[in-house]
Amino acid sequence: MIHGAMTLLKGISLLLARTELRAVLWRMLALLIVLMLVLGTGVFWLVDYLATLWIPSGDAWYWQILSWLAWAMAFVLAVVCGIVSFVTLGSAVSAPWLDLLAVRTERLSGREVTEQTSPWVPMIMQSLGNSVRPLLGLLLWGAIALAFFWVPPLATAIWTYGAVRFLSFELIDTSASRRGWDYKQRKSRLTEKRWFYLGFAGLATLLMMVPIVNLLVIPAAVVGLSKYLSEDI
Repeated sequence: MIHGAMTLLKGISLLLARTELRAVLWRMLALLIVLMLVLGTGVFWLVDYLATLWIPSGDAWYWQILSWLAWAMAFVLAVVCGIVSFVTLGSAVSAPWLDLLAVRTERLSGREVTEQTSPWVPMIMQSLGNSVRPLLGLLLWGAIALAFFWVPPLATAIWTYGAVRFLSFELIDTSASRRGWDYKQRKSRLTEKRWFYLGFAGLATLLMMVPIVNLLVIPAAVVGLSKYLSEDI
């Protein structure tokens, strides 16, 4: 897990340190900011809605404690929903830029690679298509969490774990697509190095909750994994 987390941190460091990588980041930053603002508004609405459902009524001494717990669980659950939406949509709409980031990162490792020449729309649609099967798995975890909806800590824990697994698929999409990995190969890779990718996606989930830093997570994940996979082969 530590190796996976360090790979993401190295991705952030490399992204900010190298001029050729920062140049790509600036191109996609405005789009990511707009997407973050739109989804952020939805998250705040969802927090209020869930908290209203979970906050107990009464005058008992423990009411205030339960109220704060309900707000905390609602916040985590809503933020995780926002993170999943942001990574899925952000990775799709910025797919051509992410591919360029991967190319430039792999060249830094001494590999001779070529850029994708496909038009933008097919690349975006391919990225969305790659999210379908992992999304079905996430919905399954969501259904399990929903079964424990009235036990907020358990529901939140189940949903968060399912989201981290889903983000593992999402964050490797660019590197996996460049290598021609299908869903079966991606799943096999994630299973083989389960703890690495849980650490990678787990830290990504935490960093997505930090303003400003959250805008760097998607491109940094591509940079970090591209360098890692280039050296791993």
